[in-house]
Amino acid sequence: MDLTAGHVWVMVSAALVLLMTPGLAFFYGGMTRAKAALNMMMMSFVSIGLVGVVWVLWGFSMSGGDGVAGLFGNPFASFALEDLIGTEDMIGAGFGATFAIITVALISGAIADRAKFGAWAVFVPVWVTLVYCPLAFMVWGGGLLGEEGAIGSVVGEAIDFAGGTVVHINAGVAALVLALIIGKRRGFGSDPSHRPHNIPFVMLGAAMLWFGWFGFNGGAAGTAEEAGLIWVNTLAAPAAAMVGWLITERVRDGRPTSLGAASGIVAGLVAITPACASVSPLGALGLGLVSGILAALAVGLKYKLGYDDSLDVVGVHLVAGLVGTVALGFIALPVDGEGGGLFYGGGFAQLGAQIVATVVAIAFSAVMTLIIGLAIHKTMGFRVTEEQEINGVDLSEHAETAYELGGIGVGGSFRPAAEHTPVPVKESVNS
Repeated sequence: MDLTAGHVWVMVSAALVLLMTPGLAFFYGGMTRAKAALNMMMMSFVSIGLVGVVWVLWGFSMSGGDGVAGLFGNPFASFALEDLIGTEDMIGAGFGATFAIITVALISGAIADRAKFGAWAVFVPVWVTLVYCPLAFMVWGGGLLGEEGAIGSVVGEAIDFAGGTVVHINAGVAALVLALIIGKRRGFGSDPSHRPHNIPFVMLGAAMLWFGWFGFNGGAAGTAEEAGLIWVNTLAAPAAAMVGWLITERVRDGRPTSLGAASGIVAGLVAITPACASVSPLGALGLGLVSGILAALAVGLKYKLGYDDSLDVVGVHLVAGLVGTVALGFIALPVDGEGGGLFYGGGFAQLGAQIVATVVAIAFSAVMTLIIGLAIHKTMGFRVTEEQEINGVDLSEHAETAYELGGIGVGGSFRPAAEHTPVPVKESVNS
């Protein structure tokens, strides 16, 4: 196989997408309390390790190839990728792995400050196997929602270029389900310590995510013309979303915030993900503006509705993912003069396909995540004790602290030589 420019681009894009997960670790880690920062970052990093193993062994096979009832691929078809050795399909396998990794890592933000690391380490491979891979097969692998699938052939094929349903709606729904299973943090809605401890980390993480997202959206571009449109749209939508979020904060709260700017960027990136190759730059600006405003409004719903989505995975990823996916029914560009969204005279066909795909993704993710989450919660337990939550999950789960605070804690391992057990940290130190 000769290495072409297309192969190189996919490999570079895969590296950019892989960088997004450490970026997410900074983004989420900065949003937590100081005594939970390492745990939050570790939940992203361990996702790389666990999903990397699953993807090589059976995950790639389940997301494509010969299907089983249109729901998932045969897990043994390319077991351990043995049959891909010496073929260009190995590049695609690597690219696909990075999507699975970032998707499950996104969920972790909803359960910050209170989840057992061991329970998360069990959840990750099980969820990727039973939820992510099947949904990826249904949408991208020729399954139920594909052009020739049982559903797609009837209602039409939904547009999801880079993961509006497979990644963001999927992760957002799973995040909500886990947050409901695990329950609220101690002092949710009233404890002032539940605020971001390091906003520069959050902004650094947002910048890394935006950088990597050019590979996330552009890696599957088929032509230079398509790649150019994707690049511009991946710039335009988050830029407009950031503006929309900041305007919303200014009107509602009296002043814009750095956290709002970072969150707005992510909301715009989420919204443009399914639409990046199918809307005009003007459409991308409008999509970004709307997603930024709606996501900014949505993050406050957790206090009104009573669910504790710690780091606003539902408000940003689920809401912006819904906006970006459904909006294609209105603003999708025609292809060779045919089809397109309502605004381009394409009729209701595309809108119907987008809505059906959205409903299927929500229902499948909700039911499967509920089964997996409850199974783990009822057996090994998904939540730390109240005392461990007060002292901080960094100590209880990793025997480490992120910072030297008041003479207590160090950046590395925190094990007293005499006892080899973590020393409790007073709540006031990191609050």
